[in-house]
Amino acid sequence: MDVLKAVQFYTNRIASDISGMKVLLLDRETTPIISLVSTQSFLLSKETYLVDRIENDKRDVMRHLKCVCFLRPTDSSIQALIDELRNPKYGDYYIYFSNILKKSMIEMLAENDESEVVREIQEFFADFYAITPVLFHIGLVPSVHPLFAEGHSWNPGALNRTVQGLGALLLSLKRRPNIRYERNSAMAQKLGQELAYLMSHESNLFSGKASDTKTQLFILDRKNDPVTPLLTQWTYHALLNDLIGITNGRVDLSYVPDIRPEVKEVMLSLDQDTFFKQSQYLNFGDLGVSIKEFVDTYQAKTQSRHQIESISDMKRFVEAYPEFRKLSGNVTKHVTLVGELSRIVSERHLLEVSELEQSLACNEQHNNDLKILRAMISQSKYTAENKVRCVIIYALRYERMQGNATAELKQLLTSNGVDADQVSMVDVMLRYAGARERQSDIFQNENLFSRGRNMFKGLQGVENVYTQHTPALAEMLEDMLRGRQGLHWQERLPNLDPKARPPQIGNESGMFNQDIIVFVIGGVTMEEEMAVAKLNAKYESQNINLLLGGTSIHNSASLLSELSTTFFP
Repeated sequence: MDVLKAVQFYTNRIASDISGMKVLLLDRETTPIISLVSTQSFLLSKETYLVDRIENDKRDVMRHLKCVCFLRPTDSSIQALIDELRNPKYGDYYIYFSNILKKSMIEMLAENDESEVVREIQEFFADFYAITPVLFHIGLVPSVHPLFAEGHSWNPGALNRTVQGLGALLLSLKRRPNIRYERNSAMAQKLGQELAYLMSHESNLFSGKASDTKTQLFILDRKNDPVTPLLTQWTYHALLNDLIGITNGRVDLSYVPDIRPEVKEVMLSLDQDTFFKQSQYLNFGDLGVSIKEFVDTYQAKTQSRHQIESISDMKRFVEAYPEFRKLSGNVTKHVTLVGELSRIVSERHLLEVSELEQSLACNEQHNNDLKILRAMISQSKYTAENKVRCVIIYALRYERMQGNATAELKQLLTSNGVDADQVSMVDVMLRYAGARERQSDIFQNENLFSRGRNMFKGLQGVENVYTQHTPALAEMLEDMLRGRQGLHWQERLPNLDPKARPPQIGNESGMFNQDIIVFVIGGVTMEEEMAVAKLNAKYESQNINLLLGGTSIHNSASLLSELSTTFFP
């Protein structure tokens, strides 16, 4: 299962099936779906000489060209297509929709094709955003599709979009899975029911797909692990998403003073960028070594003797050699990105912040954590956002502990100038994902056995103090794949269909020959994506294929922003 290849397959069909000079028309949602997996040069190689939006009614009439449309079957896109067909600007139209097309929509298009320019209509199931081979999301932007209605319930529009996206994913992968959902999540159960109805209602499309004994869909809820998105991530891909932001594979650096025009916006592509593919999971320390080697390689090609010992030296070297920039724009891009990451890490004192975050997330040290947290809140060098994040993690971990000082810490935040709306996010998070809402003991501190396991885990030591944390999702999957029964994951994730045959798990060798799609309502993180990629590599010999998706991709800022619109006290 590879979501990048799945979408690329359809993109290749769209660009290649129709020969000759052509125009490609996209809509607001299919534009980023295509841009994530394809390039302008690829489209040009397939004689696609113009890419435009169907909503743009200022396009020139070019009847000598063919037109290929790739659109989501939404009311707005159908109406834009109808307007196009009433006054066609091109000779022939080949129309592909990213999801299941209603019969009524086909009839509307036929009625309005008075010039008889439509040559073909097909369904190409690419209605999701493929980020890496193992990571996809539905793209639920709060301003367009708010996730929540009231409390822990679906906004109807978000539910409908998620069902459509997941349905398209399954059709693109040719899977009809057995569905399991987190027992304590009404949203997970509702999504499972709606998806099961879709597969039943569209049985002609889903017939003949992989047996449900081989493919499992686990629907999880972010509220059962609110901690992972709150932590600073230290791998290259995750840091970029967390500190700068990645939107549909693009990083906007236009805010950086004196930034060169060619790197104001850069594209990150695993297919087109070898360095990024090799470095996406490197931690920040190893990344510095890797990019120095990258620069040294190209420096040798330019026969320069410029001494390079730091990221600042790299930036000066790149700026000093115009011909070098022209030759190696990819190096320029990554030197710029790593330089900006380094600046942000230093300016926000993130190493110190992250050490406290990791301590709060991984170890039971209440008095020590409280002492450090009080001191941190009182120092102006730390940002309000980082102070609030640490208090939230503290509140989640020590919520039920006698001597809990959350109220004191909130007051301390206020007295140190933190905005009241930001302080209120502590209560927002407890309402969303406090101990009463969670199903699992993510901190391993709710009973004597768990505390003992947690203490023992702490004695083992870790490779890096900033990467101690393991996402709850990864621990559950690891236990499942190794055949461990201690966490009773099958009770935590009941079958939507009680008659469904469960996967063969429980022997010493664990699970074999399984395709597992994990979908998280409330968004996924880059840390979880890395964990899934590593599990795929670890269990490759057992023919285990894991895929991770979510309603969106979150960092701490985007998660808190999404929650604030619904759970504001």
